[in-house]
Amino acid sequence: PQTWNMLDIVLVKVETDTGLVGWGEAFSYFCYRPVAFAVRDMIAPILVGRTIDDPVALNDEVQRKLALFGRYGITIFALSGVDIALWDLKAKAEGVSLAKLLAEKPRTSVDAYASLVRYGDSGLVARFSERACREGYGTLKLHEVTMPEIRAARAAIDPAMRLTVDVNNNWSTEKANEYLPELKSLDTLWLEEPVFPPEDFATMQSLRSHGVGLSAGENACTVFEFERLMEAVDYPQPSVTKVGGVSEFRKIGNAAAKRGLTIMPHSPYFGPGYHATVQLIAATENAGLFEYLYVEPEAWIAKETPTPAGGKLSVPDTVGIGFTPDCAVLERYRIAL
Repeated sequence: PQTWNMLDIVLVKVETDTGLVGWGEAFSYFCYRPVAFAVRDMIAPILVGRTIDDPVALNDEVQRKLALFGRYGITIFALSGVDIALWDLKAKAEGVSLAKLLAEKPRTSVDAYASLVRYGDSGLVARFSERACREGYGTLKLHEVTMPEIRAARAAIDPAMRLTVDVNNNWSTEKANEYLPELKSLDTLWLEEPVFPPEDFATMQSLRSHGVGLSAGENACTVFEFERLMEAVDYPQPSVTKVGGVSEFRKIGNAAAKRGLTIMPHSPYFGPGYHATVQLIAATENAGLFEYLYVEPEAWIAKETPTPAGGKLSVPDTVGIGFTPDCAVLERYRIAL
């Protein structure tokens, strides 16, 4: 909704009486104050003093008690951050990584794709697309909404490199139908969130007739909504910081597996949500690519952040989700509420 030159993060810290610390991230771009207050005033009073043995049960309890406030948006963003922290605690209590807690033999590396920001300039799009291709990424995502920039990206990369396009609900149904044949000719793997509103599943289902895969999910919350979404798309895209945390992410992965669908998690962030997504993809058989936001941060919030090399990302064999904040960075960028 505004110029996007910084990432707001609501960092959730949950401590136990045994000294363990769990970290979570609640989606908060341009809305960090209400999200933070929702964590503090709506969710914390329900959970303080409880045991961490069953994060799924605690998640369900919070959802039921807060149903009055809706099961989308701020409420679920806040719950997502708390749930990630609870799972971080549970894995730490058992002395294993989140991936090993959830899967017997998780992957040790995952494929990543370069997710470019929107430039609105064919020259810049071509420049960064070519660079991502040269760095070894096998898949590229654009956030451009007009065809000249999309054509420029395809012309700049290796024909074997897969191309995806996310227009963030900016096209009308007529425009989507007009552009999809060309996207097909450009060998587009998927078109993401083509029309508004994002829950117009009937229209999305009709657009699949063009032969280009469709994806959506970053604006959907809980497995209940994804059950409907998965009737209309080829690649469901749960975002762990928005969908309800690790608990709901796992339910969505299982629901997609029953339909034979590959999930492509949404993950343009760098806090605990980033680290949790790496662990979740490693532990989820039907999870596909890791979305790496293709920018150069001024600072990294974590002491150590695994980043892609040659289009692959090594999964840290750590305890919990693997996130430890850099306190100097927190001090420098922290915003008082």
